Amino acid sequence: MSSLIDTFDRRFYYLRLSVTDVCNFRCTYCLPDGYRPQSVRNKGFLSLDEIRRVSRAFVAAGTEKIRLTGGEPSLRRDFTEIIAAVRENPELRKIAMTTNGYRMQRDIQQWRDAGLTAVNVSIDSLDARQFYAITGQDKLHQVMSGIDAAFEAGFAQVKVNTVLMKDLNSHQLHTFLDWIKSRPIQLRFIELMETGEGSALFRKHHVSGEVIRQQLLRLGWQLQVRAKDDGPAQVFSHPEYQGSIGLIMPYEKDFCLSCNRLRVSAIGNLHLCLFGEHGIPLRDLLADDQHQDELLARIRHSLGRKKQTHFLHQGNTGITQNLSFIGG
Repeated sequence: MSSLIDTFDRRFYYLRLSVTDVCNFRCTYCLPDGYRPQSVRNKGFLSLDEIRRVSRAFVAAGTEKIRLTGGEPSLRRDFTEIIAAVRENPELRKIAMTTNGYRMQRDIQQWRDAGLTAVNVSIDSLDARQFYAITGQDKLHQVMSGIDAAFEAGFAQVKVNTVLMKDLNSHQLHTFLDWIKSRPIQLRFIELMETGEGSALFRKHHVSGEVIRQQLLRLGWQLQVRAKDDGPAQVFSHPEYQGSIGLIMPYEKDFCLSCNRLRVSAIGNLHLCLFGEHGIPLRDLLADDQHQDELLARIRHSLGRKKQTHFLHQGNTGITQNLSFIGG
């Protein structure tokens, strides 16, 4: 059982560990101008040994699932070694990653061999032209081939993250449903969130996931029970479909009540919430193996500062710039 507990008696079983801020896509809602280095100082991103130490501390506290994120994590040349380093924790039940799929076709087998147990791929449209318009990359065919490669490598399921946007993809539910009818894909619609520089885009394209939920219920989809280390999605299944649908709705009432995840940034800051605060430095305790007890004590003590909710409803967009933060 996790020993990471906040003042609202929420237990944390799930760590999202960013290994880089760099991304090679230019998604309109995330990095429309491409990646621009801002937070990296002379130490750069967490090293392999630092990743090994921080993952060891969280697993010692009862973390059962670690998701490797970015930016785009596969842009790290040592990404396969990172998976293997995290896998050194025998108590860890799941090692997942969130990726834009750019290198899946080439590398997914070696990632699985290194210990990866689950993969999430970001695909915001099944139409190649619209995919290019949203991401700035003409790579839909390549990403789709990467999903096929994941199944060939032995993954029983692939999760696909789709940011829900009015007038772009919110009307394409039936196209997505046709796609997953004979494929074991969990398609997860993520509500567009207002980020620091994205207010105009949010006002133009935000649509509530409730619209999709009501359509699913009318079509006979049923809500599934949530496991303790699951991400924030409400998952729906249908007896006629191999695939399933997940809805991630951060603006829904009580979204934060079931929070079970923490985040460590690529420069070693602990984020108690995926929105709205600058993080607690951990990196000074990651230089060697002598600080594990102190590291764990700092993590536990920091949970006393975790707020009950994210305050997105009040327009508090915080420091969040990258929507890959939420797609768990």
